[in-house]
Amino acid sequence: MRLLIVAVGQRIPDWAQSAYDDYAKRFPPELRVEIKTVRTETRGSKTLETLLCAERDRIQAALPRGCRVVVLDERGTSLTTLALAEQLRGWQLDAIDVALVIGGPDGLEPGFRAAAHQRIRLSDLTLPHALARVLLVEQLYRAWSINAGHPYHRE
Repeated sequence: MRLLIVAVGQRIPDWAQSAYDDYAKRFPPELRVEIKTVRTETRGSKTLETLLCAERDRIQAALPRGCRVVVLDERGTSLTTLALAEQLRGWQLDAIDVALVIGGPDGLEPGFRAAAHQRIRLSDLTLPHALARVLLVEQLYRAWSINAGHPYHRE
């Protein structure tokens, strides 16, 4: 099974890339985590709808066929770490790739967000996109470690 993070926005600070890479390499071969970045639409004088639709098309092109689409959304379901671990266990049992989508500065196109299989939120706080990538991969690793009985997570 593969976890694919699809994130709108090309450039992230070196510290964030380093932190992301550190967690991504910790996953076992049977649960790979990858990231695909999607170019942010040039703002200019375009309408918000035009921007979001262009980004939606790029996101959809990056998604593996038949994957479960989970969008990160400020109005999504709030999960505890243990609930995320249970969710990850379910995804692994389904044996279908999961794409976790992080929208751009203006979020995600409403139709795409509504059509996703699931909507979750990382925090009640507003996070910069670079930090959201790091937080997401760390929590996915923590969820895996709980399910694997690895001592990374302590309660």
